[in-house]
Amino acid sequence: MNKKLENSLLSIWLVSLLATLGSLYFSEIRSYEPCELCWYQRILMYPILLMTTIAYIQKNARIAVTTAVFSCIGGIISLYHYGIQKLDFLADSAPACGRVPCTGQYINMLGFITIPFLAGVAFILIAITSFYMIKVLKGEKQ
Repeated sequence: MNKKLENSLLSIWLVSLLATLGSLYFSEIRSYEPCELCWYQRILMYPILLMTTIAYIQKNARIAVTTAVFSCIGGIISLYHYGIQKLDFLADSAPACGRVPCTGQYINMLGFITIPFLAGVAFILIAITSFYMIKVLKGEKQ
């Protein structure tokens, strides 16, 4: 594995680590109970951390295909979740999410930074890096 791929894999690992620690901080330290959509995002983010840890040890850059899939699905969920928090027409038709409403905003920094926004940024960074790695891998095969 060349240095570009190794650094890219390390970047994905770091972003997923920060996202995982951030979600655990909000739920375990700040005692913010996650809504159903937050759980779906966690279900997609936590394995990325585990997969990239193993892939980095094994020097396996091909994990980028899997991280791309997980991050794209997670990004779509984050975008929808952010939309129901910030857009009235989506919030009015938002499904009931159990004990904690998905429209709730535990944090709202600068008027637009919410937890789903932070998760969405992490998923986007991971997706971009994953697609870059896939491109580099294809270039190496030729």
